[in-house]
Amino acid sequence: MKISVVSSILGGLSLEESLKYLSSLGVEQFELGVGGYPGKAHADALVLSKDAAARKALADTFKKYNMEISALAVHGNCVHPDKEVAARFEADYEAACILAGQLGVDTVVTFSGCPGSDPGAKQPSWVTCCWPTEYQAVAEYQWNEVLIPYWKKAAAFAAEHGVKKIALELHPGFCVYNADTCLRLREAVGDIIGANVDPSHLFWQGMDITEVIRVLGEKNAIHYFHAKDTQFNAYNVRKNGVLDTGSFTAPAKRSWFFCTVGYGHDTTAWKKIFAALKVAGYDGSISIEHEDGLMSPKEGLEKAVRFISECVLKSDNENMFWA
Repeated sequence: MKISVVSSILGGLSLEESLKYLSSLGVEQFELGVGGYPGKAHADALVLSKDAAARKALADTFKKYNMEISALAVHGNCVHPDKEVAARFEADYEAACILAGQLGVDTVVTFSGCPGSDPGAKQPSWVTCCWPTEYQAVAEYQWNEVLIPYWKKAAAFAAEHGVKKIALELHPGFCVYNADTCLRLREAVGDIIGANVDPSHLFWQGMDITEVIRVLGEKNAIHYFHAKDTQFNAYNVRKNGVLDTGSFTAPAKRSWFFCTVGYGHDTTAWKKIFAALKVAGYDGSISIEHEDGLMSPKEGLEKAVRFISECVLKSDNENMFWA
């Protein structure tokens, strides 16, 4: 396993400044945002995919600091019911797939997206319950009429350009948000579809992360991993439950909020997560993400690097003499 960092954390720095800083921390990889929600602070797939000189400059900068690109991040909603919005996300996604092939990066990280409730909808509609039964009809429309047809086309496009793994972040608000929904889309589309497991989005839904890893690992469906934590406000959970639409800027009023690894779950919990990944056959990138409103990105990142360096498994044991 290698430690990576989500590039949006360092959006205020240039690419060279970011890589120099991360190298000094002992980080080995950078998850490069190239469009969509991650932004284009360090790289724009729409530009780079058409400019060989710019791609060489990018590759040379990574080589200078002995850093690798762990994945191209282009999270978006390509099935948004607003066709103009969907088209912008899709343009970034397709450019990212082209760029990944040009750079020799095998993984693209994104969201499944979420359609509207019906063909006339203007905004996405995330279904979270089965009754009244209209919600079941909405979910079937979204999956059978929009999501599966789109991803069959989008996965084929990615494969044509050399992408081997589409890592869909399991994220509430989108159709793929847990193990079952990820495996449903993978079954319909193919093995290029897999999960970007981000525990922070799973903790608050009540999932056991090691069990999620086990279920996905059995299908070889873990394509990527984000390291981010969640902290609960027990009083607000007891009062209101975990479905929370309050602002992240007011953590005292929320039932839960994102935090730096180690500030929501302890070292033992995270060591079990990394061990579970190893057992499941995942030996890839551990990409640190920072969305902690209580500390600066720099403080959170540096603490996360130290914490994960202690927990992550970086080598195999090829001398199991006791076995």
